[in-house]
Amino acid sequence: MPKSYLQIAVATPLRKLFTYTSEQELSEKQIGARVKVTFGRRHMLGVIAAISASNTAPTAKLKAIDELLDEHNLWPEELWKMLNWAAQYYQHPLGEVLSTAMPALLRQGKPAKYPSQTCWSLTDEGQSIELDELKRAPRQQAIIELLRNHPSQADEAAIEDQSLKEQCPGCHDALKRLQEKQLICAHQTAGYEPHENTSSESGPELHEEQQLAVSKIIDRLGHYDAFLLEGVTGSGKTEVYLQCIQACVARGEQALVLIPEIGLTPQMIQRFQQRLACQVGVLHSGLSDSERTLTWLAARDGKLDVILGTRSAIFTPLAKPGLIIIDEEHDASFKQQDGFRYSARDLAIWRAHQNQIPIVLGSATPSLESLSNVQRERYQLLTLQERAGGAIPPTLHLLDMRSQPIEEGLSDRLHQVMRQHLDKDQQVLLFLNRRGFSPTLMCHDCGWIAHCQRCDTHMTYHQLDRRLRCHHCGSERPAEHSCPSCQSKNLINLGAGTERIEAALKERYPDVEVIRIDRDTTRRKGSLEALLEKVKDGRRQILIGTQMLAKGHHFPNVTMVGIVDADQGLHSPEFRAPERMAQLILQVAGRAGRAERPGEVYIQTHHPDHMQLLTLIHNGYPEFARVLLAEREETGLPPFTAMAIFRAEAVDRQAPLDFLRQVSEQLRPLASQQIQLFGPLPAPMEKRAGRFRTQLIVTAATRPALQQFLSQGLPIADNIKSNKVRWSIDVDPIDTY
Repeated sequence: MPKSYLQIAVATPLRKLFTYTSEQELSEKQIGARVKVTFGRRHMLGVIAAISASNTAPTAKLKAIDELLDEHNLWPEELWKMLNWAAQYYQHPLGEVLSTAMPALLRQGKPAKYPSQTCWSLTDEGQSIELDELKRAPRQQAIIELLRNHPSQADEAAIEDQSLKEQCPGCHDALKRLQEKQLICAHQTAGYEPHENTSSESGPELHEEQQLAVSKIIDRLGHYDAFLLEGVTGSGKTEVYLQCIQACVARGEQALVLIPEIGLTPQMIQRFQQRLACQVGVLHSGLSDSERTLTWLAARDGKLDVILGTRSAIFTPLAKPGLIIIDEEHDASFKQQDGFRYSARDLAIWRAHQNQIPIVLGSATPSLESLSNVQRERYQLLTLQERAGGAIPPTLHLLDMRSQPIEEGLSDRLHQVMRQHLDKDQQVLLFLNRRGFSPTLMCHDCGWIAHCQRCDTHMTYHQLDRRLRCHHCGSERPAEHSCPSCQSKNLINLGAGTERIEAALKERYPDVEVIRIDRDTTRRKGSLEALLEKVKDGRRQILIGTQMLAKGHHFPNVTMVGIVDADQGLHSPEFRAPERMAQLILQVAGRAGRAERPGEVYIQTHHPDHMQLLTLIHNGYPEFARVLLAEREETGLPPFTAMAIFRAEAVDRQAPLDFLRQVSEQLRPLASQQIQLFGPLPAPMEKRAGRFRTQLIVTAATRPALQQFLSQGLPIADNIKSNKVRWSIDVDPIDTY
């Protein structure tokens, strides 16, 4: 007889657990441990979700687990509870949730212990060699000097391979030559070697609002409280974070800091390491699997004091959680858009409450959800209205583009203002959230347009490599030289992207350096950092970029910001579009006038009389948000209702529509007066990546009502045949696109 019956969570789309047996008697400490199991014809990784000594299913049909990989739960109890709650709330299979919450190496079944690393150290010969002997090999010389100056070298410590290669790029061959000369040696280490960080620069003196915010947050260490830190750009929110983190670490506790995207991590890491005399770990998708695993384990073991990461860092296990900070809490990138569709911000709130620790949500333009929670007294509002260092907030101007001469998307008036600032040796930033040369390639003779064959959208023309790319599905092809429809060679580019504006600026301002920052110019590792270093030099420059430039960057010499096209968010069918438009405009505007020089922001628009723009410009974001909240309440949209979307897709246009019609018909009898179903209807972009998409929107008066409806309805939907259709449920969607 088996000694234990195990409920195993396997990473499959099935919303259920699977029963296996074990010949050894397991205890509760193994709940959350990984196992290897035979699943159908495959060997898969699973996680023990429950253990019992008895079983009601026929034992003859049960399989035994192949191997127990962990002696105890992989996650601390508080995180294990959060993962189980998240699977239930987002109506997602527990196996896939747990798979998402572990590093790739652990998903592959590797041991949950520190991966071995290559480290380099000097030999006795390397210690004694004169550096002049290597003057013809500057890279070898630099490596020897680096190893000699390493702060821990006296204790016979070594530099990790990754760290050395970051400090000496392109040193692979030089390392090989030094090994051959027996000047250095490599050895493998297993375990976490903390980087000695004794730097603790004193920060600037806090102004009154900052001091009040810090005091209120620190007073709640050891207790749950949610703070919305609403501070205008440049008001010193990061300084508030740092002071609170120092107080948290002084209590022997850990701080988890989430930021919206990788592009912000280099400067945040640098600032944290300069200010905090403690161990700071980093987690984001740009790291290797080994680096992520090492940081994950070090955080779990309490060897890191601060963990800085992007969305998935919310799943980092902490030995002694003390504080959670979400920077730019309004940012849409905190919501996962496929697979396990979780919100890192919302999970952070749940986790802070579970651990009875404070959480700080920081933003210059808070989400309407967070502002609504302030109104309901669920969050405490802390405001920073004064810019740090006495910097003056930028003035905002609307540029009416109607009937005005426009060249490559830029008006004459915008050029006049740009020249005024450039003549004072200042920097100008132009923002356009559209990369490439032009969004449309068209035949001037017959009207043919270069469409994506897999999506309902145009292909974007990229002039540098003369290719057409779809920014939705990633497909690309060489740009046509003649029209496929009428063979005319009279092809024209409609609209402007960052690449086109860059070319126009270089022609118009030959005496000024033009720097473009978007996904196309920052693909290579280190390229973003290199471009940002150029900007920091402070020379007169024109920066042109997408939203990569909008968030968090400090450009002291930027005194003028131009928003090339503010109208994109005014006519979108997406109900969150006005909120995002305002947030983006103000985030970009915040790059201007961050030092002693005042800044100006010019917003090009064909709708200068639009009420939303006028409210934002003349009354600020708080009033803009108040008006939007009133509109949302009147129309019954989030945050005043709970929402979920059934999304279905297939290569056949009719299949997802038919499937969701069946779902709708079978679920409507379950709907109470609190539940409304809309659709099914084609998605606003019906065809994407070769598949047709349909949506069924569910709204509820309360979240509990929505959860009850979904818990009853999803088992019914699971039983509807959908061989041709892929479908999913998105709880608390951030868009209906």
